[in-house]
Amino acid sequence: MADFGVNSMVGDLAWVAVRPPSARGDFSAAHWSMPVDFDRLAAQHSAFTELLMRLGCEVLVLDPVDDMPDAIFTYDPVFVVPAGVIELRGAKQVRSGEPPLLSMELQRAGIPLVGALRAPATADGGDMFWLDRTTLAVGRSYRTNQEAVDQIAALLAGITVETFDLPHDQGPEFCLHLMSVVSPVRGDLAVVYERLAPVPLLQALHARGIETVSVPEEDYASLGCNILTIRPGEVVLAEGNDATAELLRNHGVTVHTYQASEINKGEGGPTCLTRPLLRR
Repeated sequence: MADFGVNSMVGDLAWVAVRPPSARGDFSAAHWSMPVDFDRLAAQHSAFTELLMRLGCEVLVLDPVDDMPDAIFTYDPVFVVPAGVIELRGAKQVRSGEPPLLSMELQRAGIPLVGALRAPATADGGDMFWLDRTTLAVGRSYRTNQEAVDQIAALLAGITVETFDLPHDQGPEFCLHLMSVVSPVRGDLAVVYERLAPVPLLQALHARGIETVSVPEEDYASLGCNILTIRPGEVVLAEGNDATAELLRNHGVTVHTYQASEINKGEGGPTCLTRPLLRR
């Protein structure tokens, strides 16, 4: 597919990159919950990929990579904008090799490089999402710093960057991204985990007329707030988040689920598993 570009979280997901897992790597050092059943992990990822294809997405399946346990979470190492790909620079040491690798692979797939973050900037894609088509929300966190915000803003002509500070929560060893607490579902609806959501973020959603659905406490740990929108009002959610799924269906949302017992051990949901390359 030659076309590319993303400036929405809820536009039709036409083209997306995923990466199957490799069983070789220090998953414990990468902060996965152990033990990991690698055969089941691979089967769950394969089933997730097949689900995306059944839902009409063109899927670019990248090669597994050894010694990068988190590489299956393709949302984080780069960020795709209308002009191409921005290569990020992760703060998590075990992920340091992922941004240049994924950036190179996407360039080979025909997506031009817009720019690459330089030290001391650090950023993960999980701290970034589109509030609207001309506004990028960036969370300042243990993974994403102000230097990264400044460099990203300089690369984005005509795009407003709004920053939102994340709380300490469980500290720098744990993963708390901005998208850990918010997932847009359609233009007028988003799922949020209010207890950790920045107040200015909730206010920004309200100012845009976006209704929020609050994730129940029991679903947060099983990544109930991490939702992938396929098209407006149609989403993918990890199994086991029944309360969240019911709330979404009560709002007219079509919900598809996938088995995630092993994938969730890496603290990554369906958004994390995907790098959108084209949303229409």
